[in-house]
Amino acid sequence: MQSLNPRQIAGRRAPVAGVRRDPAPSRWSYRMQRLWLTPLFRVLFRVGLPMLVVALIAGVWLASAERRDALVAMYSDIKTKFQNRPEFTVGLISVEGASPALGDAIRARMDMKLPMSSFDMDLDAQRAKIEELDAVAKAELRVRTGGTLQVLITEREPALVWRLDAETIEMIDATGHRVAGLTERADRPDLALVAGEGADRAAPEALRIVAAAGPIMPRVRGLIRMGDRRWDIVLDRNQRILLPSDRPVEALERLLALDKAEDLLNRDLFSVDLRDGNRPTIRLAPHAFAEMRRARGIEVPESDL
Repeated sequence: MQSLNPRQIAGRRAPVAGVRRDPAPSRWSYRMQRLWLTPLFRVLFRVGLPMLVVALIAGVWLASAERRDALVAMYSDIKTKFQNRPEFTVGLISVEGASPALGDAIRARMDMKLPMSSFDMDLDAQRAKIEELDAVAKAELRVRTGGTLQVLITEREPALVWRLDAETIEMIDATGHRVAGLTERADRPDLALVAGEGADRAAPEALRIVAAAGPIMPRVRGLIRMGDRRWDIVLDRNQRILLPSDRPVEALERLLALDKAEDLLNRDLFSVDLRDGNRPTIRLAPHAFAEMRRARGIEVPESDL
């Protein structure tokens, strides 16, 4: 093989007149074109690089404590001016769905100093405070246009009067929750009276008994919870109906059917014991018992008459 001398090599590298240049890209140009075709590279170049530059400039500017304090003060000032705009100011509380007395109690419970920006109000905390009132079952708070705080109240409906002791009388709803206190029983004669420990917890059952006792309700003075297990129905003339702890409504309905056929409760009875479903027991009043013994030919002492 014959070697080439330097002149021959130089002659070959020299451009030849009239020969077109090679259009193929250089190595670096080829690599850049390939990178530009990559989606991730385009995103980094168009988005990431500008964000990096902005972050660097912001970092340099925020490196000064004085600039940071000035920025925080400017933000707080803008925020305060925005929140104190008239359209965000609440100057009136509207309570709907509550009686006038309860409405006044709700306003006093909220204890809000108006006017106040709606951004400064903790509506969840105010709702919790309102629902702590015994007479309120549910509360909803909404800020309306015109600077009005609307309070929608679902008020508890009294269903029973509960006598706790000789001096304390309260109204409870159908679930047994306290609604309000009463000064006298005569203030709510339309509500049935219950008494005894645990009567509030058994309020749903008491209401079912009251509903079943419709035919004799004019004679019913109240229901007494016995041992937090069962109910006694107290009638006028000091008569009692002793209901069982299990299925008391059905036992009362059987007694009412018997009373309709035999006029049982209008007789001189002291009590009707229904605790044993298979063997109801009737206790006669002393005078009636003496008359029964006399009818059977049994001598009755004068003290029993």
